[in-house]
Amino acid sequence: MHHSPATRADEPDAPDPCVRVRGAREHNLRGVDVDIPRDTLTVFTGVSGSGKSSLAFGTLYAEAQRRYFESVAPYARRLIHQIGAPKVDSVTGLPPAVSLEQRRSAPGSRSSVGTVTLLSNSLRMLYSRAGTYPPGAERLDSDAFSPNTAAGACPSCQGLGRIHHTSEDLLVPDPELSIRQGAIAAWPGAWQGKNLRDVLEALGHDVDRPWRELPARDREWILFTEEQPVVTVHPVRDADRIQRPYQGTYMSAHRYVMRTFSDTKSATLRARAEKFLTDAPCPVCEGRRLRPEALAVTFAGRTIAELAALALSDLDDVLATAALDGEAARVLAADLRARIAPVAELGLGYLSLDRTAPSLSAGELQRLRLATQLRSGLFGVVYVLDEPSAGLHPADTEALLGVLERLKRAGNTVFVVEHQLDVVRRADWVVDVGPLAGEHGGRVLYSGPPAELAAVAESATARHLFAPAASGRERRPVREATGGIRLTGVDRHNLRGVDVEFPLGVFTAVTGVSGSGKSTLVGQALAGVVAGRLTEPDFPVRRLVEVDQKPIGRTPRSNLATYTGLFDVVRRLFTAAPEARARGWKAGRFSFNVPGGRCETCQGEGFVSVELLFLPSTYAPCPSCAGARYKPETLEVRYAGLNVAEVLGLTVEAAAGFFSQVPAAARSLRALEDIGLGYLRLGQPATELSGGEAQRIKLATELQRLRRDHTLYLLDEPTTGLHPADVRVLLRQLHGLVDAGHSVVVVEHDMEVVAGADWVIDLGPGGGTEGGRVTAAGPPQLVAASPDARTAPYLARALGL
Repeated sequence: MHHSPATRADEPDAPDPCVRVRGAREHNLRGVDVDIPRDTLTVFTGVSGSGKSSLAFGTLYAEAQRRYFESVAPYARRLIHQIGAPKVDSVTGLPPAVSLEQRRSAPGSRSSVGTVTLLSNSLRMLYSRAGTYPPGAERLDSDAFSPNTAAGACPSCQGLGRIHHTSEDLLVPDPELSIRQGAIAAWPGAWQGKNLRDVLEALGHDVDRPWRELPARDREWILFTEEQPVVTVHPVRDADRIQRPYQGTYMSAHRYVMRTFSDTKSATLRARAEKFLTDAPCPVCEGRRLRPEALAVTFAGRTIAELAALALSDLDDVLATAALDGEAARVLAADLRARIAPVAELGLGYLSLDRTAPSLSAGELQRLRLATQLRSGLFGVVYVLDEPSAGLHPADTEALLGVLERLKRAGNTVFVVEHQLDVVRRADWVVDVGPLAGEHGGRVLYSGPPAELAAVAESATARHLFAPAASGRERRPVREATGGIRLTGVDRHNLRGVDVEFPLGVFTAVTGVSGSGKSTLVGQALAGVVAGRLTEPDFPVRRLVEVDQKPIGRTPRSNLATYTGLFDVVRRLFTAAPEARARGWKAGRFSFNVPGGRCETCQGEGFVSVELLFLPSTYAPCPSCAGARYKPETLEVRYAGLNVAEVLGLTVEAAAGFFSQVPAAARSLRALEDIGLGYLRLGQPATELSGGEAQRIKLATELQRLRRDHTLYLLDEPTTGLHPADVRVLLRQLHGLVDAGHSVVVVEHDMEVVAGADWVIDLGPGGGTEGGRVTAAGPPQLVAASPDARTAPYLARALGL
């Protein structure tokens, strides 16, 4: 049922007021045609995996980006060829687009709230031009106030604020061992470690005496020398192979660890190196990251490090009340305040400028980028947003809608992929994709004003959008707790001496506005206490499972099949196939992570990374294997008619049928299906999964291992990225865990979930310094009636009170 937006017939050469898509076939879209009016707030809805992101990001945004490349430079045409244009016959009426997606590459540790919002630049200018300098000091350039430049960074810690160092105890945990037995735990394993031991022996050190018996001077040299002597090593001859002498270079354990820690691209190697390092605030700058000259300059009596550590709302107060001498100070302070305003409006006033970007949630990061766009003053642009309401309390959603409305009033078109029904109700236009996920989706069921979606029978969105509150939830009696974990005097971030009890054997929801301290309370305080007490014999919880939204891998190498262990089963089946046995192939032949059967052009990733000037790098399908990941010979081996690349191309649902006779595979596929992920492809790269999908994959992996021991499950916003229809599927699983005798604690903004909980803990009343207190705790009915809880009116509505 499609509405065609009116064209202005009286002006024959008026620009087309619509974006018109014809024949979109990205991912699971089935030759979709749709017209969407420009200058509107249009929401794309549909169950998870229905194809709405493929339409909004994979088609509309990708096409806008392709046109932008075409217009910039000839070199870009080559890139388009590599990245590939979206699979669509035509898109007309499409202005340039700005994407604010949640999956965008994770920011590095040097990026912070200040760098993402560009607020840091303005603050540095303020200090450079209008700061109070010590008598006789010369003015500093604004670069000198940045810890990320040579001019500003503290020379002792290179501007990181922390010093990593190592010690003999860390490098050699067991001094009873000899070097040959592996006393130096920090050294690499396998041949690299053997090589270093052989080099030491050639240098004349005793590698067979226990470490603690070696002279102190030798121990010091072996671990900490910066020298790298080269010696000829004569390997001990093994009977079965002749080894020739070679030149070996020595590298001390300290040097190896520091080099690995600072240079490696591999997260596993870095984490391993980190185990041998302690990390302490830099003694020179006391963790403030800047040179002494920069820290000597003040504004309103404070250093730049002190202002950067304040919550933005407090920084705004300082700027509002500071005595401003001179035009420069007035202009720069006004500019800073104008940039802080949209960030505060989106409910992020509790963040400080120096808060690192990796510590922000995907929703917070996206709203920061959105606030920055509000200031950029672009118009005539299409903004494509991915669930901007993720991580927002219903009280903050109002502010978000105000911001989207302003972007639209400034002459832009706003396309939003969204599940929050309040956002859908406020849209000018809805494009509903479905009816189901994966192969059973990919059609546009409706495109038009929200009110008329009610008439579309097969739309899952319509069923939830127009249902009265509390209609779909089975009312069940509130469960009685079997025990509790009491936390007292929790002092962390903005939690100030909080006392709270978490009941066990029930479903607990922790609520509160963004920044009220929910993740700190659950993910740090509760998780820390439980982890520390699991070994106590009388502690009621025997296992702790934290399910977060961090990606299951940072590259296309990790995927659903490798993460859940399903791929090991698949490789065994292929290795047992007659053709593989005849060729003497082992399981490694079917792995895309080791040389052998994989395509070497892309080293089994199926993609090659394309570096773009000025833009984030993107992945393009490999020119040799076209994304199959394997050499042609490997693909000749078939199991039940499919080769290994085709098996990786199956959806979970299709694979469940295909492997129904293989118990080890069927179990993990069933767990994924039960949690609503039947539409994902087994080989779907981790880089293409949303945070919510990653979290549900982890949960399914846990569910297939169901243990008897009392387990405490901690989930941070498990409904992010879920359509209301999928939320029910997820809740059935979580309540099933509680019925099986476990405890579940969720941090959640979805009032449907909170209404069905047994116990609710509300934090607040505001965010940042205004939050961090328990405003109400008890069964949902009780919290809904609390006069102090910001959540109360929204919860009451969900309960139908």
